[in-house]
Amino acid sequence: MKYVRHARCVRCGAIYEAVPALTTCRCGGILDIEYDYEAIRADFSPADLDGCRDYSMWRYRPFLPVEDGSPPTPLRVGWSPLYRADRLARTLGLRTLYLKDDGQNPTSSLKDRASAMAVVKAREAGADTIACSSTGNAASSLAGNAAAAGFHTYIFVPARAPKGKVAQLMIFGAAVITVDGSYEDTFALSKEAIDRWGWYNRNAAINPYLSEGKKTVTLEIMEQLHWQVPDYIALSVGDGCTIAGAWKGLKDLCAAGFIDRLPRLISVQAEGCCPLNRAIQTGEPWRPMEENTLADSIAVGVPRNADKALAAIRESRGLAVTVSDEEILDAMRLLGRTQGIFGEPAGVTGTAGIKKALELGLIDPDSTVVSVVTGNGLKDVQSGIRAAGEPMLVPPDMDALLSAFAQRRIAP
Repeated sequence: MKYVRHARCVRCGAIYEAVPALTTCRCGGILDIEYDYEAIRADFSPADLDGCRDYSMWRYRPFLPVEDGSPPTPLRVGWSPLYRADRLARTLGLRTLYLKDDGQNPTSSLKDRASAMAVVKAREAGADTIACSSTGNAASSLAGNAAAAGFHTYIFVPARAPKGKVAQLMIFGAAVITVDGSYEDTFALSKEAIDRWGWYNRNAAINPYLSEGKKTVTLEIMEQLHWQVPDYIALSVGDGCTIAGAWKGLKDLCAAGFIDRLPRLISVQAEGCCPLNRAIQTGEPWRPMEENTLADSIAVGVPRNADKALAAIRESRGLAVTVSDEEILDAMRLLGRTQGIFGEPAGVTGTAGIKKALELGLIDPDSTVVSVVTGNGLKDVQSGIRAAGEPMLVPPDMDALLSAFAQRRIAP
């Protein structure tokens, strides 16, 4: 790995060689991959990307901890569209809003970025089996990316995982273990099984390479904005791995001279499960919470990447915004009806947070804001119906149709 120097513990500062099967520090802290930014700056620039025809996350290889000869994953991961969302911006009272639709990745979530990285590193480690625990999206992304690359997978999910996500796992041929307990229980059992059988660990709060995959979302945002830095980037937050990875990507770009300043992050959590935002808002250490929200992908009462996530929010002078489930459902409707984007509850939570931040006067309406839509709504159709309502049912009769239109005040 030409540009990788080493891994460093974010808690105690201990340094480790960046070997493929790297996990956590002896002190229990999570590791960060560090690069030779001067070397990257000398060899690689935005101009090199202008002629690149690899429209995937692997276009940023100098910023990624993979061996030069490691082939990319078979599925095309990354380079999801960044839309200028003028209709939604006007509805919210915001000057400039962009939507990064990461639900268009192969298994329909941002988590494909981390799983693609896991598959490449597992191959470098000589493994044939990869395992993880997940509330759904990390699991389905691992199962799909691993299946395409010929790996076996063992996936641990809590019993509350939406059926759409479990269906993906089964179709991709994963060995699925549904755990009758919380996400914390699911994580603990997966860790014990991984340690027992020596599977490659795809858990993002254990494996430091996965944040390196997730950071490609902000590398893409900056390139798609022609390296013009927005004022804010809003993300939904659960375990803390995504916001930590997004911040790492931004800092990498700044250190290598691709951008000249950093945006502020907006960390958005559901009111029913917001241990990290509560820590930011109170200034106290984070404490576990119950997992009481319909946004299953961010329902993490014991966040495993709290150190990196809290550091990212604080270093960016970021905002911590909590939203209700009703505000999340409202954001699902808003995204669909103004921009034609169907996001799952956790996928639209960042947008819900932008709306609330504007209402609370936390951000200037003249700001430029990017909202990352982290997952597609087809993963949780039940919540989509809950947000949009049931369709009208009529017999095959024009009078009945007219009556139904009248009841709903529809004037064709």
